[in-house]
Amino acid sequence: MEKLKSLVEQLNKYAYEYYVLDNPTVSDGEYDKLYDELVRLEKETGIVLENSPTKRVGGEPISKFKKHEHIKRLYSLDKAVTIDEIRAFSQRVENLTGKSPDYTVEFKYDGLTICLTYDNGVFVRATTRGNGITGEDVTAQVLTIKTFPLTIDYKGTVEVQGEAVIKLSTLKKYNETASEPLKNARNAVAGAIRNLDPKETEKRKPEILFYNVNYLSDGEFKTQVEHFDFLRKNGFKVYDFLRVVSNVSGIENVLKIIEEKRKNIDYLTDGAVIKVNDVSLRETLGFTEKFPRWAIAYKFEAEEVTTTVLDVTWQVGRTGKLTPLGIVEPVDLGGVTVKKATLNNYGDILRKNVKIGSRVLIRRSNDVIPEILGSTFIPETAKEVELPTVCPYCKQPLVEDGANIFCVNKECKPRVVGALVHFAQKDALNVDGFSEMTASVLYDKFGVKKFSDLYKLTKNELLSLDGFKDKKSQNILTSLENSKTCSLPSFIFALGIDGVGKKTAKDLVKAFKSLDGLKSATALELFAVKDIGEVTAQAVSEYFASEENLSEIDTLLSLGIKFTEENSTASDKLLGQKIVLTGTLPTLKRADASKLIEQNGGEVMSSVSKLTTMVLAGEEAGSKLDKAKALGIKIIDENEFLSMLK
Repeated sequence: MEKLKSLVEQLNKYAYEYYVLDNPTVSDGEYDKLYDELVRLEKETGIVLENSPTKRVGGEPISKFKKHEHIKRLYSLDKAVTIDEIRAFSQRVENLTGKSPDYTVEFKYDGLTICLTYDNGVFVRATTRGNGITGEDVTAQVLTIKTFPLTIDYKGTVEVQGEAVIKLSTLKKYNETASEPLKNARNAVAGAIRNLDPKETEKRKPEILFYNVNYLSDGEFKTQVEHFDFLRKNGFKVYDFLRVVSNVSGIENVLKIIEEKRKNIDYLTDGAVIKVNDVSLRETLGFTEKFPRWAIAYKFEAEEVTTTVLDVTWQVGRTGKLTPLGIVEPVDLGGVTVKKATLNNYGDILRKNVKIGSRVLIRRSNDVIPEILGSTFIPETAKEVELPTVCPYCKQPLVEDGANIFCVNKECKPRVVGALVHFAQKDALNVDGFSEMTASVLYDKFGVKKFSDLYKLTKNELLSLDGFKDKKSQNILTSLENSKTCSLPSFIFALGIDGVGKKTAKDLVKAFKSLDGLKSATALELFAVKDIGEVTAQAVSEYFASEENLSEIDTLLSLGIKFTEENSTASDKLLGQKIVLTGTLPTLKRADASKLIEQNGGEVMSSVSKLTTMVLAGEEAGSKLDKAKALGIKIIDENEFLSMLK
């Protein structure tokens, strides 16, 4: 046993020096000799220590990825592309906190976000970010990566966040012998981690650069610098660049350094991340529906190339708006073959002087969506792009409204298909397995045009469709049945009312309590709701004034749509309360307690501070409880918490 421990400790030290510090102290031959000796001893004894490097060998392929809920939500970042936007971000921070805080600036890597969980010092699992709440379990794949420790000194429960990347030099070497070369490092690492065969992951040699501690079961950090120090101390690979500055000028100077350095480092980078350094100020700033208000990603100028416009087609969305799409001569842009590029509207076409046959400059807006910037050369043979007068799908006359044109035929196929897909998406009614192709087939074969039509489908009808065998048909019917029980905000969002996204739907339910309350709200009452503008208020009012829409809602309710209890009992009983959860509650899961707090107007905080108004404590509560007592903050147990909601 002592020999096993000694070998594991020695090999892990060498691996840390090689993969994390990039400073090997022994040759590959010496390492391999010790590794082979460890393998022999493990076979002889049948003992494999929890931090043995032999655990990192790629195992057998898995059948599918399992879903896993993160302990704490992983947020994406809002983006800025100009210094003025960074200045606006800084001004918002100062307005909300009343202070001029320090900021940290670090590299932003273009890879795949990975979250690692440790319990009692031992690596437990690895997941993708997913939607921020639930990700995919990729433990088998990540175990092949050498740039993270299997055991750490910290003995609580912790989630650490990093970016899975592939070195540019590694990608180049891989492509020299690959039967199918990989286009860029981002696609390469995403394909490596999300490959069902861990051996394929291992071949591409990905690694992880860590930058954040997403959850810590006890103790807390005061600054972003302390996040980095914790990661370094526990053996995680951190790129050695973190600057602390006190103003926008300092941020701008560091951005210039990063933009110059990124040309010479061995990783694909697409910008920088700016964060408020003081963690207590982050709690004051909080989060929007999607982003933390205390951090922002600065994106470097997108890559640009020129190509030729072959045609311009018009797409019809679920609201009836027509959007022009440029069909271009295929061109490589940042490792992606681009065949289509966006144009906003007909005015955009005229302003950019885009013609069929013209040479145009395109870029990936925010490094993702190809966009036509304008013409660089227009040959004599180029043709004008004509503004359509009838819908390209249903041939009904179009209507101009401001800068856009609309198809007003509510039964136009792309409008119906778009609405059905929106209704069935995960954040709406969550009909698993329902795709745009499925919606299109149902429209063509059975005339499915309303949401309620979906709930009238029979298994025999589905079985009559090409490719719909027994299992697929039953899965869709089961998912439709399950979708009948939903939250009221999800239902409001699913209806597809103009301007009503997920957050607005929640705000509406919070303000009007029930579906009936929302139906009867006037445009003026809707406009009075925080963050709802005049246009959205009018759209909601008009939607519920339509007899056709009200009839469809009644039909859905008669078919079994019902709202979960949590929505009908939502209140303002915890309005203004900033609550920290700590310890294990007797009956409630932490996620359920958090939902109850939010549904009743309260706010869940991650750590105790002077802003905290209450601490909900369970068994084995740690330092958060001690700090709450020291600050004189009210402490309640589960029974008292539930009594407050009655």
